[in-house]
Amino acid sequence: MNVAPPNLAPGKSIDSIPRDYNFAADILKRNLDAGRAGKIAYIDHRGSYSYGDLAERVARFAHALHDLGIHPEERILICLSDTIDWPTAFLGAIKAGAVAVPVNTLLTESDYRFMLDDSRARLLVVSEDLYPRFAGAVGASRHLAHVVVSGANAHGHLRFDDVLVGAKVEFATAPTTRDDMCFWLYTSGSTGRPKGAVHTHADLKLTDDLYAQQILGITESDVCYSVAKLFFAYGLGNALTFSMSAGATTVLLSSRPTPDVVADLLQKHEVSVFYAVPTFYAAFLASPSAPQRAALRLRRCISAGEALPPDVGRRWSERYGTDILDGIGSTEMLHIFLSNRTGEVKYGTTGKPVPGYDIRLVDDDGVVITSRGEMGELQVRGPTSAVMYWNNREQSRTTFLGEWTRSGDKYIEDEEGYFAYCGRRDDMLKVSGMYVSPFEVEGALQSHPEVLEAAVVAWPDEAKLIKPKAFVVLKSPERANDGLALELQQHCRQKLAPYKYPRWVEFRAELPKTATGKIQRFKLRAEAETK
Repeated sequence: MNVAPPNLAPGKSIDSIPRDYNFAADILKRNLDAGRAGKIAYIDHRGSYSYGDLAERVARFAHALHDLGIHPEERILICLSDTIDWPTAFLGAIKAGAVAVPVNTLLTESDYRFMLDDSRARLLVVSEDLYPRFAGAVGASRHLAHVVVSGANAHGHLRFDDVLVGAKVEFATAPTTRDDMCFWLYTSGSTGRPKGAVHTHADLKLTDDLYAQQILGITESDVCYSVAKLFFAYGLGNALTFSMSAGATTVLLSSRPTPDVVADLLQKHEVSVFYAVPTFYAAFLASPSAPQRAALRLRRCISAGEALPPDVGRRWSERYGTDILDGIGSTEMLHIFLSNRTGEVKYGTTGKPVPGYDIRLVDDDGVVITSRGEMGELQVRGPTSAVMYWNNREQSRTTFLGEWTRSGDKYIEDEEGYFAYCGRRDDMLKVSGMYVSPFEVEGALQSHPEVLEAAVVAWPDEAKLIKPKAFVVLKSPERANDGLALELQQHCRQKLAPYKYPRWVEFRAELPKTATGKIQRFKLRAEAETK
C-alpha cells in the first residue's frame, strides 16, 4: 500500500543543519554569542557554573583527550553521577571528535565489563564511588588505555579535576559532520544483553528542534530539573540538550531522587520545568512532605519512560494546577516522538505524533492498520533514529526497517487521533523507565539453591505502575514461606541492578507450560489483568 510522505516540520529537518557540524561546539557557541557567558548553566551540590565556565571546562577536557592520545571516533565510556563533570565529559568528548558512551550508573560489574569490551573504549570516565564496580573490568579490558576518576579519590588513576587544570583552554573543534557518530546509548535486549544504539551529531539538535521547541517552549528564564538521570536518553534531552539550547538553567542531583529530596530542590531553586517518570509522580503525590501548590513554580511537567496512569495525571493536575504532558520516546529515537500537548491533554493516552515524526501501527503479520480502534505494534519514522546497534547486525535489521523503527509497544489510535498504550510486544518489562529482561531476573532466581523454576512477569502495583513479579517453584515445596521469599529478593538484589529485583515472590507448585515445556508467561500476566 502507499505510505504518506514524511510529516516534516517546516525548517526543522536534517537539511536545516549544516553538513559540517559539531553539536558541542554549536550549542556552546550559540549561548556565548547570545551573551550568556555569565548566565548560570548548571547547579550541582558543589556550586553554580555559568555558560562561560562550561565552555572552558569542555575545551579543557577536549584538549586533555588529545594529550592522552585519544583519537577521533575512539570511544569514551562515561559512568558519572549527575554533576557538572557529566556535561563536561560528554560535550568535551564530542568537541574532540571522540564518541561519548554514557552508561547507566546502576549496573553490575559484568554489565560494565561487557560494555567496555563491546565499545572497545579507550578511556573510562567514572565517579569515585562507582569505580569499585569497574575495578576488575578495568584490569581485564583489552582496549582501555586510561581511567579518569571524578572525585577526591582517584583509586590510583587520573583525577578529573587535575586533568582539567593541566589542559589548555584553547582547542580547535574536530572537523565532524552532522552524520558522524557522536555518541552511543546502551539499551537492554530481550535476553538482557545490552545493545549500543549509535547516534549522530544531528540527532541531538533535532530532538530539540522537533520536540522541545514545538511542545515544551523552554526559554532562557526557565529552571529545569529531571528526575531521570543524564545517562538516560530521556534525561540527556531534559537536562542537557533542551535546557542548553534555550539558554536555561539546569539543576543536577547526584544522589537518589526521593520525593523528600526533590520537594526541597523544586522549592529551593524555583524549578519551572520538571521531568519525571510516572512512578515518581505517584510517589511524590503519596509523600506526606509533598509541598502545596503555592510553594512551587512549575509551568511544565513532563512524563515518559512508562505509561502514565490516568489517575496519577488527574491528581497531579488538581493538586498543582499543571497538567503532566505524557509522551513516549526511546533510546533508538533518542527522545519523545509521541506526546500530549499543553491545553490538549487526554489522560490515558500518550498523545499525538510530534510534528516531524510519523506513526503507524502494524498487525502481527506486518500489515499496516488503516482503521482506528485496532491494536497494533507502533512504528515511528523520523530524523533522530539511531543508525544501528553497534556490532549487532541481526537486531539492527529487525528494529530499523528502512525509514521506520519498531518500538516494540502495542498501541491503539482512538477516533480523536490520540494513541493509547496497550503493552509490550515481547516479554520485556519497563520499570521506572528502565527495561528489565524477565530472563535475566529468572536466571538470578534460579541460581539460588532452593529454586527449581521461576517465571517473571509485569505486575501492577497499587498505583497501577509496572514492577517485576516472580512465580517460583521450589525444589522442596514445603520450604515455601515469607522468610524465603525475602531471601530470594535479597539474592536478586545482590546479583542484579537494584531496580530489577522482583517486588513480589509467589510460590507455585508448577508453572503453566506449552507441550514442549516452554513457560507460558502470558497466562501469568493474564492474572495481573484481573487484579
